[in-house]
Amino acid sequence: MADAMIYLKLHDTDEGRIIAMCDESLIDRVLEEGDTYIDIKSYSEFYKGDLMSAKEFNDLEIARVDSANIVGEEAVALAMGRSLINEKNIKNVAGVPYAHAYWMGKQD
Repeated sequence: MADAMIYLKLHDTDEGRIIAMCDESLIDRVLEEGDTYIDIKSYSEFYKGDLMSAKEFNDLEIARVDSANIVGEEAVALAMGRSLINEKNIKNVAGVPYAHAYWMGKQD
């Protein structure tokens, strides 16, 4: 997985800043299992920001975020390594880990 690349995009909205991350290998996929459905293919522009390596991500300064939307083994592992998410945020769909996290109130 050392050569794996991820997409990262920051969205500034009225509700706050969202970080979207997705493994490059998943960008044209639809993940479905039971009641869980993640359509990355139709919403690829949500994730398609900067394509980067793990080193580039780990060197990146990330300002405060209010929510995270992260899909894929590499993206989830990198986000956990930077404390953007924790294990309780992670679920799986079709064998692919994903995480959604939201922070309310003031962060320091």
